[in-house]
Amino acid sequence: MIEIEVKAQASHRPLREKLAAMGAKPEGIQQHLDTYYNSPMRDFATTDEALRIRSVNGKSVLTYKGKKLDSVSKTRPEFETEVDGDSTRSILIALGFFESGIVRKRREIFSCQGMTIALDSVEGLEEFIEVEKQAETNIEEHRNQIFEFLESLGIRKEDSIRTSYLEMVLEKKE
Repeated sequence: MIEIEVKAQASHRPLREKLAAMGAKPEGIQQHLDTYYNSPMRDFATTDEALRIRSVNGKSVLTYKGKKLDSVSKTRPEFETEVDGDSTRSILIALGFFESGIVRKRREIFSCQGMTIALDSVEGLEEFIEVEKQAETNIEEHRNQIFEFLESLGIRKEDSIRTSYLEMVLEKKE
């Protein structure tokens, strides 16, 4: 499965109003603790990959994100599975993986027009919107739909950000 995702920095208050006017369905609010790991075999920062354990409401999910597939979005292969967070962390460390950073965020989730919309407040950063779809085919068509949707919210294609939250958090620490 390919995750087609576009992210932009944006103030949440006007977005909530526009989403409500469009009929977006609120799906809930989550607190995310994302712990990222790097490989002893290759540097994920260099290869543009990501491996993380996300903890939400007592549940943990291991996610691997492959290399980005284009130069305008965060479209990439993604694989996820629910795990025991503590055991998985221990396995990764035993295999030589090491923690590369932590991202904490509050995520307000909506669904609209077959897309998942996340309003993210990231600790130490600004407010962001992420819009994503999952697909196996017609990737460019789905990506264009996301950009059109964002445009209807007043967010231009050139406002999109390909930098990950982890990269932003680590950059801010430097």
